[in-house]
Amino acid sequence: MSDNYLNINNLSFEYPDGHEALKNINLNLSNGERLGVLGPNGAGKTTLILHLNGILGELKGNIQLNQVSYTEDNISKIRKSVGLVFQDPDDQLFMPTVLEDVMFGPKNFGFSEEQVEANSMKALEQVRMLEFIDKPPHHLSFGQKRKIAIASVLASEPELLVLDEPSSNLDPASRRELIDILKNLKVSIILVTHDLPMALEICNRSIILNNGQITADADTYKILKDSKVMEENRLELPFGFALHHLEE
Repeated sequence: MSDNYLNINNLSFEYPDGHEALKNINLNLSNGERLGVLGPNGAGKTTLILHLNGILGELKGNIQLNQVSYTEDNISKIRKSVGLVFQDPDDQLFMPTVLEDVMFGPKNFGFSEEQVEANSMKALEQVRMLEFIDKPPHHLSFGQKRKIAIASVLASEPELLVLDEPSSNLDPASRRELIDILKNLKVSIILVTHDLPMALEICNRSIILNNGQITADADTYKILKDSKVMEENRLELPFGFALHHLEE
């Protein structure tokens, strides 16, 4: 497998209303790497990750995943390889029980019945939700739903896990549990987040997207220490965090 597992070259995207959401994005990701995607609201972060799952259609630019180009012929293979976890878990959970939700993905990707069950149980174990397999998802807490949404993606054995704001609306204990879960997964990760301490803990490297362009690409710690870069890109650490965690 090549060092550059994901290659994005000159990717641009304009919405029908004329808003240019991405402007000539160039980005490489190594196999096993964990990348934070930071930036202010409206910067193009969600637009970027929707492209990674082929959701926004025809590309202006080029994306390759493990040397497979994003073309119409390859899109089903790409969607199996790239697991996208949306910000709102209710966008992904729609079956009567937790287990049925988690089994839905691998069933549709053509796994055998035996694989579907084994993968689903393993995914639920990875997110610490095995005891909830028979529960209706809509009866779960928001944090529990988010873990089920992650499990529903993991069950299809993605090579790249892409998460959109996974810590939003979580209480501190649920957030801590989620960080521990993500740190223990053996999979490449792209993490879109406003939670800068979470990015620091999970991702060695981060990029900043601002106004549809990559304005920084460096070690996460280095980015968060650079007050000029932080201010220019409308980023701010939680009060008290910088003094306690980032003193050299």
